[in-house]
Amino acid sequence: MNDSNRPPQTSRRDLLKAMGFGGLSLAATPLLNACGVGTGGSTGGAANGASEVSGSFDWKKAKGESIKILQTPHPYQQSFQPLLKEFTAKTGIQVTADLVPEADYFTKLNTELAGKSGEHDVFMTGAYFIWQYGPPGWMEDLKPWLENDSATSQEYDFEDIYEGLRTATSWDFKVGSPLGTGGQWAIPWGFETNVIAYNKKLFDAKGIRPAETWGDFQQLAVDLTDRSKNQYGVSFRGSKSWATIHPGFMTQYTRMGCVDYKSSGGKLTAAMNSPEAVEFSQQWVDLAKHAGPTSWTTYEYPDCTRDLGDGTAAMVFDADSATYPKNKKGASREAGNLAWHPGPAGPDGSYATNLWTWSLAMNSASKKKLAAWLFIQWATGKEAMSRGVQQGAFADPTRQSVFDSVFKQTLGAFPGYLDTFEKVVPETKIQFTPQTSFFETTEDWAVALQDMYSGKDAKSSLDDLAKSSDSKVNA
Repeated sequence: MNDSNRPPQTSRRDLLKAMGFGGLSLAATPLLNACGVGTGGSTGGAANGASEVSGSFDWKKAKGESIKILQTPHPYQQSFQPLLKEFTAKTGIQVTADLVPEADYFTKLNTELAGKSGEHDVFMTGAYFIWQYGPPGWMEDLKPWLENDSATSQEYDFEDIYEGLRTATSWDFKVGSPLGTGGQWAIPWGFETNVIAYNKKLFDAKGIRPAETWGDFQQLAVDLTDRSKNQYGVSFRGSKSWATIHPGFMTQYTRMGCVDYKSSGGKLTAAMNSPEAVEFSQQWVDLAKHAGPTSWTTYEYPDCTRDLGDGTAAMVFDADSATYPKNKKGASREAGNLAWHPGPAGPDGSYATNLWTWSLAMNSASKKKLAAWLFIQWATGKEAMSRGVQQGAFADPTRQSVFDSVFKQTLGAFPGYLDTFEKVVPETKIQFTPQTSFFETTEDWAVALQDMYSGKDAKSSLDDLAKSSDSKVNA
């Protein structure tokens, strides 16, 4: 993301096989282009270190320590890189930040965590990866750290982080349990909602406004498509990747009243083949055919935002932070012409929106847990996050106080961004059911959509997907 959620260049199955996991979903290795003892309910992790910290809170409590953090190049990381010296001045802790390119990041992270070397004390992760890295005990439960006044400043204010983000990074790893249960496996650091970015200059010239309903949105996208001029109505992802499902598709799917799984008695039942899901999925694929890019099945988020920025696409249904940079002066041909809209509401008025959050987590094998926690606490705190926003590339901050103050001051040249954010954020959360086979089953879902795009019957495609998913998520 810029949403950095870039799909794999090689298949997940091939990577798992190469790493010795065969067809198992124990460890997720999708690439971006992107339990310890405690309250999580898992085994195999090192003892949680929070109970060892006592006395009054002091930022200098680990003075003289040095830690290593593992990151991938990203606007959030780039915003904080200049601030690391401020952390060292505040704490006396030295930080070495190792950067791994997007294409290799999760392979590197997966290998290190599985080996329990503790080479890196802190790492960047997305919330979905918690569902893979948490159960084997590779991540420190941060809830005991948050609850220990000796380890956490009274000024930290965890509740200031948007609720949908706090719950997105918490789970007890039990089949059928909702997010927000169990341990706190990471602290949200930056995030994005999935909404419509559109070419306001084009809309104004035609005297049109963004569509408020799903039916009107489909018609508008078709009306804005002129293949003879290489212009089309709406861009959204279509490649064979889990990342195709989570942004625009899952957002509108949920708004239309569809769910991925139903839970009963500790068992999940796939619902991607329900009548309402079949109807919506066919409409989504038809929209791609009639008003999307001609090479939709290869499209990832950089392709979508590129087409918006050069004027080829009139709209994009994807991450707000992916389209945000395209409106900055000099960043694209259409810079200064873009605006944002929540996208179509559901039939019941729903603005349910799926999210991605880059978060900071602690390696359970770290030998420097207090220093690692102080870094996470600092980087996700109000002061540092405000400074990160001021660096100019930090959209969206995870703290409401930072959004309402520093970030709002940057939005004058981004029409509709603030209104859109405030409309959807109360209903923004991870809309997926947490389950440890997420990456495999969601990639299968993208393949089913591609099959439908190629002409396969929607009901039979989604029946096959549901049957396969049932066996994987309950294994």
